[in-house]
Amino acid sequence: MAGSPDELHMRKRLRKINTKTTAEEKTATGTTKWEGEPVSPAGQLFHEPSFNCHIISIFGLGIPINNVDAVIEGLQATLVRHPRFSSIPVLDESGSKKVLRWRPVEVNMKDHIIIPSLPSEPTSPSSNDQLVEDYVSSLSLTTMDRSRPLWEFHIINIPTTECAATAVFRGHHSLGDGMSLISLLLASTRQSDDPTKLPSLPPHRAGPLYVLPRPEEGICAFLLWIFSFVVLFWHTLVDVVLFVATTLFLRDTETPLKGHKGMECAKKQFVHRTIRLDDVKSVKNAMGCTVNDVLVGVTSAALSRYLYRKHCETKDEKKFPRNTRVRSTLLVNIRPTPGIHALAEMMEEGKTDAKYGNRIGYMMLQFPIVIHEDPLDYVRQGTAIAARKKNSLEAIASYFNAKLIVKLFGTKALTLHYQSYMNTMKVVMAVDDSVISDSHQLLDDFVESLSVIRTAAEKLSKKN
Repeated sequence: MAGSPDELHMRKRLRKINTKTTAEEKTATGTTKWEGEPVSPAGQLFHEPSFNCHIISIFGLGIPINNVDAVIEGLQATLVRHPRFSSIPVLDESGSKKVLRWRPVEVNMKDHIIIPSLPSEPTSPSSNDQLVEDYVSSLSLTTMDRSRPLWEFHIINIPTTECAATAVFRGHHSLGDGMSLISLLLASTRQSDDPTKLPSLPPHRAGPLYVLPRPEEGICAFLLWIFSFVVLFWHTLVDVVLFVATTLFLRDTETPLKGHKGMECAKKQFVHRTIRLDDVKSVKNAMGCTVNDVLVGVTSAALSRYLYRKHCETKDEKKFPRNTRVRSTLLVNIRPTPGIHALAEMMEEGKTDAKYGNRIGYMMLQFPIVIHEDPLDYVRQGTAIAARKKNSLEAIASYFNAKLIVKLFGTKALTLHYQSYMNTMKVVMAVDDSVISDSHQLLDDFVESLSVIRTAAEKLSKKN
């Protein structure tokens, strides 16, 4: 299937699926053969008419994809064998309550592999960067046909400054959350030197999000154990109250990062920048914190730098506005991350033991918007913020109110992702360019902020 970005916009809108049961579909017990597991509550939310929620993943490839048949064969042997990728959500009206369920269907791979028509004349890799960026952004405005499984691969065989070709995966959010899909896609790959082996990955969290410590012997240790429960309860209560306050009256400061009402459905521009993971780790080691703590600090520094410049462009005074409130909803995986071996077995043998789907909670994170003389103060603040959030059940509590939270916050003018692989880390942003027209400048602020913080961390290490 081929089509230009403009042609993709002209695809037919979703059509209604006939879900009535025929006589041939009835089994001896009176149930239907296709009746599968219900779509999760979060997955059903993403199917509401007001949402057009997809996950888009971009893969840089070392060589062009000249053998599309090999790609189809590989997907048929892996991804298509997963129940979610060979089913469609249908409305089961047979009972007293309407339930959205997954129904297995035949997968026609030609419907899911898209090779767009792009300029045939060779252009420079730098200009191709913009071409790929525009193409991927066009996907944010199109929907997928719900009469077939809700996923697709786009193959873009043009060289960019970072890769020889690009593959773009787009899947409906009801297929799973980001962690599930990344794990599943990696489980569909094999090592280049040994096609029989799965890729080697760092250890992942195999247990629940929050585990209460066991009490140690002694009255003092027992009292500290009781106190940890009190602190956990208090922090969770405060976080829930802040959510309620946000619902009623607590609003963020009007800044260039805040979008207008209704922009959730506007076109998104996907931009990214590569940074060195070693730079992040050097700050982590110097500060005695975690990678996530460093990233919170870098984000605070970059947003402060961006907003300070915007403020100086529009105001006469150079003084930075105080008490600027900029908050973000941080998505948290609240179930053990499925290992790629478990997911590979699920696809190869039809097992369903691996936990998969949409089980995400939310944390509301306020980024300090301030200009620090010492760049390491951003990391110190980030460490304190992360430590406070780790000692709260906010993510678990918000999971049960996901529908309310998504409707309250939605997808705003700026969505930020950090994705690490090998020794690199990608800073990826989805922005509404009618609100943030200089997204590449904002990426520069992230790179510069990390550079300044790393330099300060190196000086601190030499002193110690």
